[in-house]
Amino acid sequence: MLDQDKSKRFLLKLANTKMPYGKYQGKYMIDLPEYYVVWYRNKGFPKGQIGEMLATVYELKLNGLEDLVRKFRK
Repeated sequence: MLDQDKSKRFLLKLANTKMPYGKYQGKYMIDLPEYYVVWYRNKGFPKGQIGEMLATVYELKLNGLEDLVRKFRK
């Protein structure tokens, strides 16, 4: 079972993290265009936390849940 506090902290961090590089550098990750996240999904997400966040953004967009994360933005 996932640690709920850890999941909440991850989503809070995701809501406030901006893309550190590339075409959309400086844009909130949750606001990345869907086609860009799908491109990463097909190419392969990078290793590490950025990859985990991109994979999460993909799943959230796939299920229409990105607005839930936007509510966490400071």
